Amino acid sequence: MMRKFVSDRAGRNIILVRSFHHLKQLLQRPLSATQSRFLSSTVLDSTSSMASSNSSAPPVNLDTINPKVLKCEYAVRGEIVTLAQTLQQELQSKPGSHPFDEILYCNIGNPQSLGQEPITFFREVLSLCDHPAILDRSETQGLFSADAVERAWQILDQIPGRATGAYSHSQGIKGLRDTIAAGIEARDGFPADPNDIFLTDGASPAVHAMMQLLIRSEKDGILCPIPQYPLYSASIALHGGTLVPYYLDEATGWGLEVSELEKQLDNAKSKGVIVRALVVINPGNPTGQVLAEENQRGIVEFCKKERLVLLADEVYQENVYVPEKTFHSFKKISRSLGYGEEDLSLVSFQSVSKGFYGECGKRGGYMEVTGFNADVREQIYKMASVNLCSNISGQILASLVMSPPKVGDESYESFSAEKEGILASLARRAKALEDAFNNLEGVSCNKAEGAMYLFPRIYLPQKAIKAAEAVDIAPDAFYCRRLLNATGIVVVPGSGFGQVPGTWHFRCTILPQEDKIPAIVSRLTDFHQGFMDEFRD
Repeated sequence: MMRKFVSDRAGRNIILVRSFHHLKQLLQRPLSATQSRFLSSTVLDSTSSMASSNSSAPPVNLDTINPKVLKCEYAVRGEIVTLAQTLQQELQSKPGSHPFDEILYCNIGNPQSLGQEPITFFREVLSLCDHPAILDRSETQGLFSADAVERAWQILDQIPGRATGAYSHSQGIKGLRDTIAAGIEARDGFPADPNDIFLTDGASPAVHAMMQLLIRSEKDGILCPIPQYPLYSASIALHGGTLVPYYLDEATGWGLEVSELEKQLDNAKSKGVIVRALVVINPGNPTGQVLAEENQRGIVEFCKKERLVLLADEVYQENVYVPEKTFHSFKKISRSLGYGEEDLSLVSFQSVSKGFYGECGKRGGYMEVTGFNADVREQIYKMASVNLCSNISGQILASLVMSPPKVGDESYESFSAEKEGILASLARRAKALEDAFNNLEGVSCNKAEGAMYLFPRIYLPQKAIKAAEAVDIAPDAFYCRRLLNATGIVVVPGSGFGQVPGTWHFRCTILPQEDKIPAIVSRLTDFHQGFMDEFRD
């Protein structure tokens, strides 16, 4: 058997040698078209087979995915939150395994996850719309308010087949857009067209849609505030554009100076960047400032002069906590200046996730698109059509947010009490946390005039900065990680929002329930004192 094996192997070697000499001769003389195709196919098949057999790499890895995805970051649900979720699982499986008994998520504007109750009228209408069979039952009158029943009938009559589980028009149900337009008109005192309304699954898809529309290449830039909500930097990265930063002035309560906009616009132009739009977040996220009317007029004039699309993030329009400030939409400001459709391209974003309603999981919102010609509007509609439509519950909620109960309605008093109670509590929580931060060594915090966040600045000791550098993370992320491990409190490093180089911050929501604020302040104070003592220079 051994002799036969050796003999067979020798025979195969002779054949291989002869085949090699034959191949060499073929390569040294001109080939016919048929021979060329056959040889190319044979060599490619052989090479492909060898590569396939020798490679263990998966077909999709970090080297083969879209590099724009790698560039995109979203700190609000980033590394700190992942660590918090791991700690939460450990607390559930091993109670007492950490020096705290619960994780307090102060990282994201998600009110109902922290105990905020939904608005009764809104949920009554939603329930009735989703199960219209109960509208005709006698017991329904005793369980639901009369105006909720009436509103549910009105909404269902606007939905073809009264089917909330069916697709709608790609811009949203026409009757609901009529209601929203009427609400905008009542708010601003200027007409609104339901055909300008595009209902979306929260404000985020609307922002993505605008970035997709405006960004053609990395040469296209979007002016964005720093600090900013990371949705904007992430969306600009995903769509391949360039973020052009303009810095809010922390020393003046996160002021937005038109001179800073002009400076950054000129700087971008000098680098060959074509700036397409300006993002303004009012009230501010993560900074909580509310713009003054005069400031807004200057911003509108700047956009008109420079022919920039104004992208107005107004999702916190109900969240204003100081009597000296009032929310004004950019649509109202531009119309009060006498500017119409032909003067300014303006996209305004609204969401059911914020305000006093906090219906984040329902994913409702809209954008009002004005100042675009018919050809471009057709393209925006086409983009909406690709996604078929936004969810119907979110559409209904968006209409309720813009048209709540009115004086004389059965639900008006209970609705007003719920709304005012939530907003007053948020104001108290904001003040308690603001005072707590300002009482910490090496921390300063501007007043939260609106929105749902505070963005305190931390003056970290050099020893702490060097310790962070030693483990290759940003100093504010180092602080936030240590805070989480010691207290269970989840906040987001300022480096995830952008900040003036050399400064460090973190964002903390004001959303934990009021009875938990003292415990948060106590834990935070004890941790911070220990941290400063450990790393004192």
